[in-house]
Amino acid sequence: MAVTIRDVARASGVHVSTVSRAFSAPHLVNPETRNRVLAVAEELGYRPNRAARALTTGRTHNLGLIVADIANPFFPPLIKAAQAQARTRDYHVFVADTDEDPQVEEELVKTLAKQVDGVLLCSPRLSNRAIERLALDVPFVLVNRRIKGLPAVLMDVPRGARLALEHLKGLGHRRVAVVSGPSGSWTSTEMRTVAAGVPGLDLVYLGPNQPTEEGGLAVAAAVADSGVTGVLAYNDLVALGLIEGLAAAGISVPADVSVIGVDDILPGRLNRPKLTTVAMPTAAAGRMAVDLLLQSGGEGALVTLDTTLIVRESTGEAPR
Repeated sequence: MAVTIRDVARASGVHVSTVSRAFSAPHLVNPETRNRVLAVAEELGYRPNRAARALTTGRTHNLGLIVADIANPFFPPLIKAAQAQARTRDYHVFVADTDEDPQVEEELVKTLAKQVDGVLLCSPRLSNRAIERLALDVPFVLVNRRIKGLPAVLMDVPRGARLALEHLKGLGHRRVAVVSGPSGSWTSTEMRTVAAGVPGLDLVYLGPNQPTEEGGLAVAAAVADSGVTGVLAYNDLVALGLIEGLAAAGISVPADVSVIGVDDILPGRLNRPKLTTVAMPTAAAGRMAVDLLLQSGGEGALVTLDTTLIVRESTGEAPR
């Protein structure tokens, strides 16, 4: 027979309502009493009925997490960290993938809004206006997107892009391409803004591009024709596709062209040449986004996490 809330109350020596509050509103229960109730519940194997608790408290204890492309190795560490952090707060996470489609993204937000207490929107493709409109129906935390008035966790793309471009400049590169991602991407905008502020570089902007290896392959011919000796790519997948496309055209990396990616995904460490990249704190961003969504008074809060440049084999001195 399943253990009930009355069994826990009897074994703990408290009223049923105290057991209920220990799970639904723990801040209202004396810490010593709460710990005793939770210990007894654990010993008896009691698990509160989430549906019933949602009716009582008005909270589902579910969160939505929407990513642009779950097949991109950038996202799984973020998802895993967010789920683990949510579990420590007694929340479950529903994960959804938009396949880089803003219309799908909007439909998912509207669907999840009825089932969750808040949504983590990671690298969204929706317009700012659309996100602001949807935020009226469900609390948001944005990851790698900044919209005034909405809480966000940002990975310091400007710092990473600056480090990458200064690294290329230090190696003697003067004509450098910035290969951007999808149209409207916050990361692409930040990269372009930073690039314009690095003196001594003759910049070529190529994009928009799909944020995939196929996108990198497709832009390889334009990179080859541009006469650049260095490239900062939108992400590691684009960088890896670009290296493959350049190799097919007889252009060697890094002997002829140096390439830097962004993200530090596992395939970049296994590639030959190993990819120089801007490492993004994806796991830390997942944990922080959950905390920001659940904390009271988080409206408009902004957290920026450091990025670092990892130099490997895909960059070298500019050819003479």
